[in-house]
Amino acid sequence: MHFNLLSKGDGILMIKTIEFKDEKLYLLDQRKIPIETEFFVCKTFQDVDFAIKDMAVRGAPAIGVAAAYGVVLAAGQFMKCDKQEFINRMHEACEVLYNSRPTAVNLMWAVKRMRKVLDDNLSLETRQIYERLKEEADEIFKEDFALNKKIAEFGNTIVPQKASILTHCNTGALATTGYGTALGVVREAFYSGKDIIVYADETRPRLQGARLTAWELVQEGIPSKLIVDSAAATLIRDGKIDLVLVGADRIALNGDTANKIGTFMLSVVAKAYGVPFYIAAPTSTIDFDIESGKEIKIEERSAEEVTHISGVRIAPEGIDVYNPAFDVTPGENITGIITEKGILTKPYRENILKLKPKSIQKS
Repeated sequence: MHFNLLSKGDGILMIKTIEFKDEKLYLLDQRKIPIETEFFVCKTFQDVDFAIKDMAVRGAPAIGVAAAYGVVLAAGQFMKCDKQEFINRMHEACEVLYNSRPTAVNLMWAVKRMRKVLDDNLSLETRQIYERLKEEADEIFKEDFALNKKIAEFGNTIVPQKASILTHCNTGALATTGYGTALGVVREAFYSGKDIIVYADETRPRLQGARLTAWELVQEGIPSKLIVDSAAATLIRDGKIDLVLVGADRIALNGDTANKIGTFMLSVVAKAYGVPFYIAAPTSTIDFDIESGKEIKIEERSAEEVTHISGVRIAPEGIDVYNPAFDVTPGENITGIITEKGILTKPYRENILKLKPKSIQKS
C-alpha cells in the first residue's frame, strides 16, 4: 500500500514518513531514497526491530515513534495468549525494541513510556491493553510533530535574514513524524520569508545528507547546496557560514551531545572561527541519568558501510575499518540547545535540570 508522501497545510509542504493503519506500521524506507520512495511495512514487532537496526527508519525521534508502535504490534501478536504469557511476551518484546540501537535515547524513552502503560493496565483484558497502548503510541506520534513545530519556532529566532546555514546528517521530516528538528528550524525560517541558503553535508558513510536532506530540500524548493563533508571547514573559515544547525541522539546533563559522526569536528571549526553552533532536539533526547558524554555508548556499525556504496565495493578487500555511527560534541562547543521549551544556554547542567520531568525527579 502507498500513501501520498506530500501534503500541504497552512501553506507548508509536509512529508509523510510514518503511518499506522489497519494494524500495520508503514515506514517510508530511508534506505531507498532518493532512487525510490517506498514504504517498509511492519506487521510484527520483529519487523520494527529490523527496520530500526537496518535503518529503514532512522533519526532519534522517528525511531522512538516506530518503537512505540512496535509495542502495539507486539500486543496484537500476543493478544490471544493467556494473560500471563501475554505479559511475559510483551516484556520480552519491549526488551528487544529497547535494545534495537544503543545511542539514541528517544528509543529508550518511548519504550519505557509504553512499558509503563502496559504495566499500569495489567488488570484489563488483552484487547483493552492493546487499545490503551495504541492510544499512547498515537499520542507520542502527535506530540513529536507538535514539539518539532515548537522547536522550529524557537529556533527561527536565532536565524538571521539571508543566513547561510550548514547542517549535518538528516534532521528533517524523515527523522521525525513530519516536520523535523534542525531542518525544521530551516523550514520555519524559509516559510517565514527569510532569504536563506542551506549547505548540506553529504554525511558519510551512509550519505544521509546527500540522499535524505538534499531530497527534502529539493522537495520543498529551499535554496541549498550539497557539499562533501571535507568542504565544510573551508566554508566556515572563509566566512561563508553564518550558523551551524544539527540534531542530537542523546544529550547529557552537562550539554555534551551525541550526534552523527562528524558533528564534533564541525563544532571545533565553528568555535575556532566564531560561528554559532546550535543543537535542535526535543527534551526527550535529554538523558537526565548521565552527567556527561563519557557515559554515552557509541554504536559501531558494519565495515561494509564504509567499504561499499550501494553494494559496490570502493575499498580494497582486507582493509580494516573503524565505523562509529556517532561522536560526542562537548557542551563547551555548543552555543545553545533549541528545545520545544526554549533555547538552553550555558550553564547547561543548571538549565537542563530545570526541565527534568517530575516523574523522574530523584527523591
